[in-house]
Amino acid sequence: MIPRLDYQGSVSPLTLAFLDALIEKGFRGDVDKSYAGRLAMATDNSVYQVTPQAVIFPRDADDISLMLSLGQEPRYRELTFSPRGGGTGTNGQSLSAGIIVDLSRHMNRVLEINPEQGWVRVQAGVIKDQLNAALKPHGFFFSPDLSTSNRATIGGMVNTDASGQGSLVYGKTSDHVLGLKTVLENGEIIATEPLKGERLADKLALENREGEIYRSLYRIGKERRADIEATFPKLNRFLTGYDLKHLYDPAEDALDVSRVLCGSEGSLGFIVEARLNITAIPRYRTLVNVKYDSFPSALRNAPFMVQAQALSVETVDSKVLNLAKADIIWHSVRSLIEEVPGKRMDGLNIVEFADLDEAEHQAKVTELCRRIDELMARGEAGIIGYQVCDHLPSIETVYAMRKKSVGLLGNAAGRKKPVAFTEDTAVPPESLADFIMEFRALLDEHGLDYGMFGHVDAGVLHVRPALDLCDPEQEVMLRRISDKVVALTAKYGGLMWGEHGKGFRSEYSPAFFGDLWEELQRVKGAFDPDNRLNPGKICMPYGSDAELVSVDGPKRGKYDRQIPLAVRTSYTQALDCNGNGLCFTFETDSPMCPSVKISRDRRHSPKGRAGLMREWLRQLALQGFDPLAEEVALQTGGVRFKQIVDKVRNTWARSRGQYDFSHEVMEAMEGCLACKACTSQCPIKVDVPTFRSRFMQLYHSRYLRSPKDYIIGTSEGYTPWLAKAPRMVNFFLEKEWLQKATEKTVGLVHLPLLSVPTLAEELKESRARYFDLPSLERMSAEQRAKVVLIVQDPFTSYYDAPVVRDLVRLCERLGYQPYLLPFKPNGKPQHVKGFLRGFARTAATTAQFLNQIARLGVPLIGADPAMVLCYRDEYVKALGEARGDFKVLQVQEWLLQAELPEARECDETPWYLFGHCTEKTALPTSTGDWKKVFERFGARLEPVSVGCCGMAGTYGHDARNLENSRGIYSLSWAEPLSRLSMDRCLVTGYSCRSQVNHMEGEQLKHPLQALLERV
Repeated sequence: MIPRLDYQGSVSPLTLAFLDALIEKGFRGDVDKSYAGRLAMATDNSVYQVTPQAVIFPRDADDISLMLSLGQEPRYRELTFSPRGGGTGTNGQSLSAGIIVDLSRHMNRVLEINPEQGWVRVQAGVIKDQLNAALKPHGFFFSPDLSTSNRATIGGMVNTDASGQGSLVYGKTSDHVLGLKTVLENGEIIATEPLKGERLADKLALENREGEIYRSLYRIGKERRADIEATFPKLNRFLTGYDLKHLYDPAEDALDVSRVLCGSEGSLGFIVEARLNITAIPRYRTLVNVKYDSFPSALRNAPFMVQAQALSVETVDSKVLNLAKADIIWHSVRSLIEEVPGKRMDGLNIVEFADLDEAEHQAKVTELCRRIDELMARGEAGIIGYQVCDHLPSIETVYAMRKKSVGLLGNAAGRKKPVAFTEDTAVPPESLADFIMEFRALLDEHGLDYGMFGHVDAGVLHVRPALDLCDPEQEVMLRRISDKVVALTAKYGGLMWGEHGKGFRSEYSPAFFGDLWEELQRVKGAFDPDNRLNPGKICMPYGSDAELVSVDGPKRGKYDRQIPLAVRTSYTQALDCNGNGLCFTFETDSPMCPSVKISRDRRHSPKGRAGLMREWLRQLALQGFDPLAEEVALQTGGVRFKQIVDKVRNTWARSRGQYDFSHEVMEAMEGCLACKACTSQCPIKVDVPTFRSRFMQLYHSRYLRSPKDYIIGTSEGYTPWLAKAPRMVNFFLEKEWLQKATEKTVGLVHLPLLSVPTLAEELKESRARYFDLPSLERMSAEQRAKVVLIVQDPFTSYYDAPVVRDLVRLCERLGYQPYLLPFKPNGKPQHVKGFLRGFARTAATTAQFLNQIARLGVPLIGADPAMVLCYRDEYVKALGEARGDFKVLQVQEWLLQAELPEARECDETPWYLFGHCTEKTALPTSTGDWKKVFERFGARLEPVSVGCCGMAGTYGHDARNLENSRGIYSLSWAEPLSRLSMDRCLVTGYSCRSQVNHMEGEQLKHPLQALLERV
């Protein structure tokens, strides 16, 4: 039995009093002081971990002003505040031991679009891709292009002065900021934009914090102009923290305070709104993917590509390419970056051209290709081939692979993982190749593995050395490498932070700025004299004895190393999460983590759940408890009376409010849909359903289960019995009083009705036979070649029997003899609810049966993707080699290998495919396979890009999840279904068809039922 975990961090009485006072004064946002909520904000995409005192989610600028105004009261002067956006920073910029203020949950509206004048006004929490989706109908986009664009917020982009791909043309975020609205440390709200003449004079004359800021910055910009020009490198990617270089325009005697706020990492104020200029979407785009025999060849040839007037040149090394090839992403780009026969591709330059004029565009592309051909003919530059791509969706697909590179590096095998701390060095592009060679020599000297990719056109390369930060010696090496890289970049006229900001690298600032360091401190002092906004980042106020944060700050490894190695290894699906945050994606048509999309709560994400699991395992370790030994005991031991008594006692204590950190973890796990999208969509392959089931099993070794768990977990056992009297069962299930009673007493809603007629009744007129092993064994090989075996699952056989009936008919019409295997429980419901002992037994029994059948060499087919894929994933994890080698095919997989009659004349009226999220992510070829099958049947199929439907097995039947289930459905399924003809929409998953039936009152077809109409 797991112990009770009573540690929940420490929230100071002062913080608690402040939060109570804030609510009393009318704060309208959310406040989270739970340990789980604070842990979700304790990490970002860096190696650091700092748990805040509390997390505040304001609804608007007035909420922030109220918070900071209250903070001016003498009793609250010790409190500090740090803004947070998407949490994608690689250097701990938004981590703080004070109060975190998350602007992404509520302050995420596009306020105004002015295409005539070319600008947009947004709140700070708007996500980059969200903004571009809003701008696209107007023919514009916000051009700084980040690898994290589907989860990075505009506020975060401004605070880090983000740039990204194409910066030579498009510049950094600050180059597009027309004005900002900012809440100062004392609660004042100011608006900043370029000012001169009387308007500037008016600001300089103000007798408040704003006036003091303007006077201080005006003096620095005017008096220190020559020093600023001499100190700051002439680099495209250049971050100082406070952009003094662009603060003052001597020609116009103009001051732009916004430029200082850009890149300030939240240390000067809370940026709440931004007015941004927008760029016309290029009408013509082309990628030239140039392949090299080595990474150095790609680096040295990059300037040649830049000279071709390209928009951008992105470089990827062999390590990243190989990781991509092992990821789901490679399936979509394989044809766009083909291997060169007989040659090894160890480097890639992705060269993009983007223009408004077609003739100019084509001339650039043609000229570059001609020059590449010349180099290849002479055997120069290490070029082994190239491909041209001007198909927009394909271009986006290549960039999706490039953007995923950050996360893919973290998926390297072994305990050493490439980590971010020297990943955005910037040097003059002409020095990049030599710099990288020296950089590589430095890393090789220390025996480190690493991956490289980046923006060679701007002299920025992302280098992530592989370290095991659970090893204290490796943490020391991180410091040693950091110091040497700082010196190396200085040697080549660059700097260590070219793109991703300073954060915990702020300690290197004084040496870089020299005499200008005091001026940066005066800027900080003008905005935040008491050092209360994201303290320790960038610099401290002039005259302050406060210290900067250090590269040696607290790291995740410090906590993870407290977990025994055997446990860390066993729970690698959680421990390997590197915080890249792809699970926070804005894209509603992505299957990735629907629970965080609808809740906007970071706890309900793969990253959040992985973080909670890490802390849970750490607390168990501190109490000397071995979860691996307990799991073995739970799998093999029996139930004793004392255990039941203890569970009752513990459950009673829970109901009386007794704290156990396990409850907070359980809350996050119960919000998971177990859709398994994270297992393939996450570049690290964080597998929440697997460690979720293990956690639930351990949790319920201490606490009683609800009746709902047993109803769901044992459903495959009792459903066949209910199906013997379906009309009587349905008679009661249709009664409103029973539905209400079930919701109130058990917590289940919208219980599905059994199929009437039953499957047996449906098949009376068919040639389908029930499985008879002896007769099949007596068949010749030729006879067996025309036999198929249908593997039943409880959902289609008992609740959606027409699907199985039509599968039988389809097989018959194609000339095959279908046999219906006896129903054997699959175990998926047991696994979802953490009945792992029962699941292992179910899996072993069913696997033994299916292995026996598989020896016949006859195809096994299953109709429901989630159940079929359970045989391939959960069975392997539960049984290992004992699973055997049987394979149950999905319908489309079998049809692709079956002998089919000549296709009928093509029907151009399209069918629309809505794929099951588990199927699309675990089997990325599934959508394409269905298209090929339909083509063979002379039919046209168009996949519809949607995320999760919100049902996910039994999730949508849980009364607690009902609102979220409906909300998830509305995010992506509702809109396409509303504009398409329902009778042409096809759905592969039973749970998805069930959800549509519940939400729309329509029973949609399985794709196989549409094919039946074609034979």
